[in-house]
Amino acid sequence: MSSVVVRRLMATMPNTMSFKQGLSLWCPQSAALNRIPRVSVPSRSFRRSFVAAASFDNENREYVVVGGGNAAGYAARTFVEQGQANGKLCIVTKEPYAPYERPALTKAYLFPLDKKPARLPGFHTCVGAGGERQTPDWYKEQGIEMLYEDPVTGVDIEKQTLTTNSGKLLKYGTLIIATGCTASRFPEKIGGNLPGVHYIRDVADADSLISSLGKAKKLVVVVGGYIGMEVAAAAVAWKLDTTIIFPEEHLLSRLFTPSLAQKYEQLYQDNGVKFVKGAKIKHLESGPDGRVTAVKLEDGSSIETDTVVIGIGAKPAVSPFDMVGLNKTVGGIEVDGQFRTSIPGIFAIGDVAAFPLKIYNRIARVEHVDHARKSAQHCIKSLLTAHTHTYDYLPYFYSRVFEYEGSSRKVWWQFFGDNVGEAVEVGNFDPKVATFWIDSGKLKGVLLESGSPEEFQLLPKLARSQPSIDKAKLQNASSVEEALEIAQAALKTEAAV
Repeated sequence: MSSVVVRRLMATMPNTMSFKQGLSLWCPQSAALNRIPRVSVPSRSFRRSFVAAASFDNENREYVVVGGGNAAGYAARTFVEQGQANGKLCIVTKEPYAPYERPALTKAYLFPLDKKPARLPGFHTCVGAGGERQTPDWYKEQGIEMLYEDPVTGVDIEKQTLTTNSGKLLKYGTLIIATGCTASRFPEKIGGNLPGVHYIRDVADADSLISSLGKAKKLVVVVGGYIGMEVAAAAVAWKLDTTIIFPEEHLLSRLFTPSLAQKYEQLYQDNGVKFVKGAKIKHLESGPDGRVTAVKLEDGSSIETDTVVIGIGAKPAVSPFDMVGLNKTVGGIEVDGQFRTSIPGIFAIGDVAAFPLKIYNRIARVEHVDHARKSAQHCIKSLLTAHTHTYDYLPYFYSRVFEYEGSSRKVWWQFFGDNVGEAVEVGNFDPKVATFWIDSGKLKGVLLESGSPEEFQLLPKLARSQPSIDKAKLQNASSVEEALEIAQAALKTEAAV
């Protein structure tokens, strides 16, 4: 048996060495087991890997990654670091671009031309984490086969083959599913597909929105989460009449406390952005040319507009891999602590993976670039090396807005941990603010706005260690700096015990 076949067989074998509210809404409590039931695959599927080369449309077959987002880019880097990419790795993507740092699409990519917007190849992975910019030429130089604009539409687990939209038949030894998410859309019957209505998941979506922004006068952003806040902030630079509509009582209700949200809302209002809170949309209206003209609310009122951005969430892109094993609670493909699915030799990473969130003992699916990067690296290292420990992810979220030239204030906040328990807020937002979540005397989560690099570096240490902390001391802190000193002292005390 050849060494290549041995590696394939080893890759498919299980390794025997072995938030109450808020962010936890998409991570319900459940048993976070490190292993999930395995599904046996007939051994003849391995023998079929010897079929003649001319039978398949990919040259690199040992490892195939399906998806071209952040997770795919960081997986590619890890394969290269382990010396297992050249002539072995194939990436299949529906996009015409090499993997890129997707968060840029709702941030600097949307800036007007006179505000120095981000453009490819400037934000290919892995620049977001301080790594090399992996342009299309980089993949060629590393011997990685890239199949662009050809999404996978079918999988035959027994034969270990994939079918693409163009009809290509691809062979794999090990399969890594990194398909990410698709944008949740308004139904067509209420105007979800009208001209002037936009969703943002890829470069083509962002380019279409930019084309509209250049001609728009009035913009309505539907949802008060990350996407809504970032798009609205970019719209300020375009000098548009901007309104944010959402059903909750305040911005980013899954994370922000009402007091914290009020501070951000005031910042947006100071920049001319209007809010319609607690509103439900009945339908979108159109004019004689078919283009969107207004947002009709269930209370009978209407908001005139010529451009709408909808950011009501996303759905894990599990098709055509449903049979691999889905988690019906959080959605996505269920994996263990090394991102193995129930099918030997098939892995899932990034937004699409439902994985054991070890620190909080529950199954979670996290839609965030930080998890996409880290899950890819952990999975590939587990696959290729003796690396066997369980993925131990600490939830992390951030946003950066109003960062264009000429902005009166650039905003950057970071959050680590779990927003459970009682919230203690310190600071008045000028120049900074911090919120600490305390549950049963333990510090569970912390958010900091406009912190220094040293202060931001402290946050994950606090959230992971969960030190016992004196709530009264935090409440009496006269500044964010003093509050962080109190938290750091609690951390040192905890470490000394």
